[in-house]
Amino acid sequence: MEDFNLHLTGDVHAVSISHNLCSAFLDNHLHKGNKLGIDLNNILWRRVVDISDRALRNIIIGLGGKDDGIARQSGFDISVASEVMAILALTTSLKDMRQRLGKIVVAFTKEGKPVTAEHLGVAGSMAVLMRDAIKPTLMQTTEHTPAFVHAGPFANIAHGNNSIIADQMAVKLADYVVTESGFGADLGMEKFMNIKCRYSKLIPNCVVMVCTVRALKMHSGKFNVVPGKPIPEDLLKENLQAVEEGVCNLEKQIENARIFGVPVVVAINKFTTDTDNEIEFIRQRALQAGAEDAVLSDVWEKGGEGGKALAHAVVKACDKKSKFSFLYLLEAPIKEKILAIATKIYGAKNVSYSPAAEDKIKLYSGLGWDKLPVCMAKTHLSLSHDPSLKGRPVNCTLPIRDIRASIGAGFLYPLCGDMRTMPGLPTTPAGMKVDLDKDGKVVGLF
Repeated sequence: MEDFNLHLTGDVHAVSISHNLCSAFLDNHLHKGNKLGIDLNNILWRRVVDISDRALRNIIIGLGGKDDGIARQSGFDISVASEVMAILALTTSLKDMRQRLGKIVVAFTKEGKPVTAEHLGVAGSMAVLMRDAIKPTLMQTTEHTPAFVHAGPFANIAHGNNSIIADQMAVKLADYVVTESGFGADLGMEKFMNIKCRYSKLIPNCVVMVCTVRALKMHSGKFNVVPGKPIPEDLLKENLQAVEEGVCNLEKQIENARIFGVPVVVAINKFTTDTDNEIEFIRQRALQAGAEDAVLSDVWEKGGEGGKALAHAVVKACDKKSKFSFLYLLEAPIKEKILAIATKIYGAKNVSYSPAAEDKIKLYSGLGWDKLPVCMAKTHLSLSHDPSLKGRPVNCTLPIRDIRASIGAGFLYPLCGDMRTMPGLPTTPAGMKVDLDKDGKVVGLF
């Protein structure tokens, strides 16, 4: 696991230097006379680094003498939030990746025209730096089954799925392929269906919906779970009432999968503190909500043996005929796509738009970008935009404060609330526990 998480594939490094090369070209272009007429107040492209560092969120670059560039406000995002990473995950070939990199919009001119990486003359060099990263890494599990490791787009503002190329290779090499869609079914799965399936032309046979007893208890709203802090003791005790009050979240996510016409199998991921009563309650409610089956997953403790029942349930569900369909048509207006996701997937009552979002809709429609799929950027902690609203919120208005464009990746991403693209470290960073032992082996990473 240590090797897996420390530079093993090199993909994040390749994304970082490809992205930052574009940043360097952009600032060099400004320094050398700005022949493209780039508006300094309308530059979209920032830099990236693969470290959580809140101090880099907003910075001033170009300070110093006249040879140090043009002074302007900018900042850093975390590397996986780069559009280059999203492109890596959605591309289908070297040629396609090269074209997508060229379409990246880095800024606008004073006349409101988009400036791309192609305009800067950097797209070719970016593609060269990404040439090896486009290849998935073939690994094996501890039980010697094959697994591809490839790409990791930020699941809030991007689509949060592994690469199309890995999936296309895998389906030619195996009878059954399990592929990832990060975060909740309202985020990763919805984006998998509406974005990844459009570009890959692959259609899923089954959705495996993973849940836990403790997560559903948390969705009752009675427990304060804070990332990085110990789980409340009360959450670890049997509490059927809390499970009952929070299971509505799972029921809605099952409904979301069925909206796309795909059979659902629920995997109840077991922890040692879970009780048989809680697990059985969830199983029954999942079946009532329309799941084909709901099965205990004990892979963490027992390995493959603990996943046999789940595997059989998935095979059975895959034998059913899928009635897959997209949630919206690409030809639909931007607002119509957003409304479909908000009302049908999140359960919102309606959508509101800030003046900035309205301006972007007008701009993007005029540029012909309104025909792209929509990649919603919102919290993963709630079906709504508000992380404090647990369970299954109803009658909410989804606020769209801005809409941004990833033209190279091929989607628009509306911002629902404040989105952090550069995380910060906690009071006690996990890295304080990481070290080398006397034999030079990594300790404390897990």
